[in-house]
Amino acid sequence: MKNTELWDKVQVTDPKAVKTITGKQYKGNSPKPYWIIQRATEVFGPCGIGWGIHIVSERFERFGDEALHVAQIQVWYELDGKRGVIEQMGQTRAEYTSAGGKHIVDEDAPKKSVTDGMVKCLSMLGFAGDIFSGQWDDSKYVEWAEQETQRREAPCITAAQAAEIKALMQETESDTKAFLAWVSKCSGVTVISVDAMPAIAYAPALERLKSKQKTDKVLQQVADDLNTNKETQ
Repeated sequence: MKNTELWDKVQVTDPKAVKTITGKQYKGNSPKPYWIIQRATEVFGPCGIGWGIHIVSERFERFGDEALHVAQIQVWYELDGKRGVIEQMGQTRAEYTSAGGKHIVDEDAPKKSVTDGMVKCLSMLGFAGDIFSGQWDDSKYVEWAEQETQRREAPCITAAQAAEIKALMQETESDTKAFLAWVSKCSGVTVISVDAMPAIAYAPALERLKSKQKTDKVLQQVADDLNTNKETQ
């Protein structure tokens, strides 16, 4: 397993799971925490079995008229038979005065701090890495991320179907790059290999290759007939 295998697997964020940061002194985007939980479950298994959260400590810090809740969080996970642990801090404004002068007490501050720490921990494994690395600022990247998410979530063809497609491609001497570009256009998602073809593309791809196979056989038969005629003349 290469060092970035997990990172490469989880760094692309579904655009539908991204929210604009509000109420902060800085601007940007962040992944929706529950989507991060879903992705961690897909990779490691159910929470509490394949991965989980441990609250090391938590406290309230007061700064003048404001209070901050701080939590020290550990995320543990199981990967390839090994256990890993990551530790980070999460924090939330628990008591403060709003811009309009209203006194605010956030009763959910502890929960938000834990969630903040969890997301930070998982980001160190690469989860939503495209957001934290700044790639989300590129609109073209966001478009690609949407296509990549669709490709990942769409069921792929079976190994037997992939073998059948590859055999037909070899028999018809089809150009792999051109064929995958055609499949990508038809399916609406970027397809980088035959094995990663979405299931919905199997039938039209098979029909296209068999049609080419039939045409090639007809052309070969015509060529053989012409050669036969020449030899008999």
